Amino acid sequence: MDWRLIPEEMHDGPMAMAFDEVAAETVAAGGPATVRLYRWLPSTLSLGYGTDADVVDWDFCEEQNITVTRRPTGGGAIYHDTTGDVAYSIIAPADEYPGDVTECYREFMEPILDAFDACDIDVSFADEEREAIWSPACYLRAVDPAHDLTGPDGRKIAGNAQYRTRDAIVQHGSLTFDADAEKHLGCFEDPPVTTEQFEERVCGAVESVEYDETVETGLGTFGGYDLQRSRLVAELEDALAEWAGAERGEWTDAERERAKEISGGKYRTDEWVRERNDPLG
Repeated sequence: MDWRLIPEEMHDGPMAMAFDEVAAETVAAGGPATVRLYRWLPSTLSLGYGTDADVVDWDFCEEQNITVTRRPTGGGAIYHDTTGDVAYSIIAPADEYPGDVTECYREFMEPILDAFDACDIDVSFADEEREAIWSPACYLRAVDPAHDLTGPDGRKIAGNAQYRTRDAIVQHGSLTFDADAEKHLGCFEDPPVTTEQFEERVCGAVESVEYDETVETGLGTFGGYDLQRSRLVAELEDALAEWAGAERGEWTDAERERAKEISGGKYRTDEWVRERNDPLG
């Protein structure tokens, strides 16, 4: 089976989700499987498939230039900060991997854990279930050892979800580099949660690394914060490529056009985002 790695790209929320669908169509048609990283630009609130759109503070999101879209996967809504969130997807043929969702999760999460380990960040599957704080927000839902990752002190650092078509598995995840509690909670209409409660449940990878504000390199002066994020992204790309045996690749022109079609026809529409009805059927 051929695999390709799509290195980190910047997409708005609708295009980010559309490319997952495109990759699933490609592998279902006999094309390569895909591992990919992407960065949300602008920052995005992605609703879970079942999330009620009434929980969104639409005025806040508009004022803050936060795109709102809806994922085809379950779980609660997630604020994906352009800097603070690192997103990945694995799109593979369904008949090549376990039908048991938990078993499949464990296999697909191996390279993610390897990347955190390479960055000297102690991340593992949650060792026990924890009750929900507020279910509309994904990071405040009940912690599930089957697919939730926690940092060194047991706080949630990543959420992962999976859906399947007849021929493909799509798994994507939100890996928290830096958690912005105020911005995250601000996306919701009067959440009954304080920033302190959020910070007690959620951590970011940046909390586990030391860095200088500025770093001199042979290419000039860089922000240490950005270099740490870049390091995590590079380790993820290497781990995913090694795990899958993937070659660096890119989308075809036809895939890009198809992604634009799906993005505009589904993920940007009120029918999908606010009402959970797929206009593309």
